[in-house]
Amino acid sequence: MAETTQQEPRNREGGPREGRGREGRGAPHGERREGGRGDDRRGDRGDRPRFEGPPEIDLEKLMSDPLYLDNQAHGVVSRMRDMDSGTKSQLRRLYNAVRRAVRAPENERQQQFVMLRARLAYTIARHSLRSLDSLEKLLLQVTRKNDARGYERFRDLFEAIVAYNE
Repeated sequence: MAETTQQEPRNREGGPREGRGREGRGAPHGERREGGRGDDRRGDRGDRPRFEGPPEIDLEKLMSDPLYLDNQAHGVVSRMRDMDSGTKSQLRRLYNAVRRAVRAPENERQQQFVMLRARLAYTIARHSLRSLDSLEKLLLQVTRKNDARGYERFRDLFEAIVAYNE
């Protein structure tokens, strides 16, 4: 009986390839998968648009101007469609966590939002949802301010994002 051996994947220099990282989910480095991005975000971007990062969301303006809230929600959804592959169910789960945090008793609300921020940070990192970075920064501002109106406006913004993403 002939012995079969599997060859290790090789890098360009002929040595064994190390861990495959994010770009290795189903397609070798640099190859485009059917229906996916397939790009290595750390490498050469070619003619693809370069995203410098999300614009800051001004908490005071968010609390005072409903049109600003609406525009920010549209902007986040637009960046999600351009940059990420976030799902509607991921957003809905986060939104439900936001709603629970807002409904928490006043003496527990700040702690709930701290935990929400940790959950949001984990979700962003785990699923490469860089378009939600501005929400994480805004959530930090809201939590530091510890104002009921700020929590409610954050919930309103997240609700608009979920709605526009449908």
